[in-house]
Amino acid sequence: MIRILIMVLVLAGGWQMGSGSWIWAKAQLAQWLLEQSWHSMKIQDSSSQPNPVKPWPWADTYATARLRVPSLAEDMIVLQGDSGRTLAFGPGHSADSAQPGRPGTTVFSGHRDTHFDFIRDLKQGMKIEVETLNQSIQYRVRAMQVIDSRLGGVSTPEEGHGLLLVTCYPFDSIEVGGPLRYLVWAEVEHHQPGRHSTVLEKEIRPKPGIVL
Repeated sequence: MIRILIMVLVLAGGWQMGSGSWIWAKAQLAQWLLEQSWHSMKIQDSSSQPNPVKPWPWADTYATARLRVPSLAEDMIVLQGDSGRTLAFGPGHSADSAQPGRPGTTVFSGHRDTHFDFIRDLKQGMKIEVETLNQSIQYRVRAMQVIDSRLGGVSTPEEGHGLLLVTCYPFDSIEVGGPLRYLVWAEVEHHQPGRHSTVLEKEIRPKPGIVL
């Protein structure tokens, strides 16, 4: 079954690559394959650091976390890295930001018309859950912000522990790659540590670092 889906991904890549329907279908198919690779990493020997599992043979990225918004019934796998190639298959974790559960701000970005289309519905106080291979972290949305990336982006504090979700803005714009970014800031509420993790206590607030 997985082999068939990979073939579909390959064949469809050469057909209607720019169409909206293909972009959406590719995003959904990729998440299914990522789910399988995530499960494979979860069941590896818990006494050692899990090895990344490629979701498809030519992948140059791998699943690094699970992102959930229970109130919106959103559940998706986050990839390592946030290049355009990576974001075509799922939301990505910026390599320049903190690892989930580590001090600093974790930055996830995604496309507004596929995986991160739910961001427009996030409200203050909503719960966001991030699961890694060895821990579970709960955040609460604290603020939303629109910035112009031409003005230098936004700074993320190194102290405390927080989450920043990023997507393009306006949500319904037909322009691709415009300068505006929509940011959702969240602060840690609860942390269930596992191996190689630390207890989280501090919170973050939006304030002027990472160029988005």
